[in-house]
Amino acid sequence: MAPAPALPLGPPVPGGPARRPEPTVLEGRHVRLVPFEAERHAAALFALSHGPEKEALWAYLSPAPFPDAAAFARHYADAATKADPLLFAIEEKPGGRAVGHVTYMRIEPAHRVIEVGNILYTPPLQRTAGASEAMYLMARHAFEELGYRRYEWKCNALNAPSRRAAERLGFTFEGVFRQHMIVKGLSRDTAWFALLDTDWPRAKAAFEAFLAPGNFDAEGRQRRRLEEIRAAL
Repeated sequence: MAPAPALPLGPPVPGGPARRPEPTVLEGRHVRLVPFEAERHAAALFALSHGPEKEALWAYLSPAPFPDAAAFARHYADAATKADPLLFAIEEKPGGRAVGHVTYMRIEPAHRVIEVGNILYTPPLQRTAGASEAMYLMARHAFEELGYRRYEWKCNALNAPSRRAAERLGFTFEGVFRQHMIVKGLSRDTAWFALLDTDWPRAKAAFEAFLAPGNFDAEGRQRRRLEEIRAAL
């Protein structure tokens, strides 16, 4: 009797689990990512994220805009105690003012999968070199220091700016999970993106060329776009 044909299986994955991320400082030239401390960061971040014409910052985040600074501080004091999501404040340099936040979330060391999410960029951070640098620092730490092989980005499928940002940063669109979540009482389809460890060397080279001082003029305007640099590699 002939042996049964072998079923197709995936390739072996060498190595053990990834490290679980811990509170740490990720130092860049434009920004510094630090463990979120409500007493240190909440007041500045509330002021930059609330007020006229800032409601849109919260449209696709789980919390709504907060009624006052005290409620904001209470929420973030609790969020800062969690290991997953692991919350970082984004501080501008120099000065150390909190201008945004970001988390590692849905952390699965055994599968070496981690997600970047809960991203809040206030107006002083948006469209700056620091905004790109924060994403570079998070990705580099996940791949090179923690040992993950899949770095995910997920967003509301209707969130066009987030989808554009993912592709600009080098993530690959993988599809839409329909009726994936209910957020603020509304149905959410979720767009999935991922950056793999095999993608990282090219993405890293593009980030570093983009962030090089020579890529910006005296007013801080970019000379070459990140996606343009990556396409040329």
